[in-house]
Amino acid sequence: MDEVNEAVRIDGGVVVGHDGSKCAQEALQWAGRLAQRADVDLHVVRGWSMTTAPQPSTWEPGYVPPLADWEKAVHDQLTAHVAAAGLDPSVRVTCHVVHRSPVQALLGAAEGASLLVVGARGQGGFAGLLLGSVSDQLVHHAPCPVTVVRSGHGGREFTAGEGEPATVEG
Repeated sequence: MDEVNEAVRIDGGVVVGHDGSKCAQEALQWAGRLAQRADVDLHVVRGWSMTTAPQPSTWEPGYVPPLADWEKAVHDQLTAHVAAAGLDPSVRVTCHVVHRSPVQALLGAAEGASLLVVGARGQGGFAGLLLGSVSDQLVHHAPCPVTVVRSGHGGREFTAGEGEPATVEG
């Protein structure tokens, strides 16, 4: 069996968690704008298992494909989400898929990151909660600063003219 990624090591830059949800897509766009302004690398990370992965193209009734096929399906889906985000072409983006729980995958990636960005709500859970369980765990345990992006709340953009202090718009 081919080896699958069970950890990712990042050396600086912004890590953004992405589970395929609308909120994760908004967090990706927010992190992409920050990475572009700061001229740092953007690392998009998805933790996955067979129960959360899209079905690989090699799947057939009665046949369970190898984990490497599942990993490729997750990577292809993540790459499509990044392409759909419409990030500035100057942003240096790397997609990472990690065969671990989302919390463990993101905590591992955050060890070397300058910032971890996640959406407030993911794919599962209870709709009435303001913060999902993954976001909550990351806020409390991440080894770097964490930004939580709320869906539908783009917030205010910071702008600064050349030689001027930053101002808040919005």
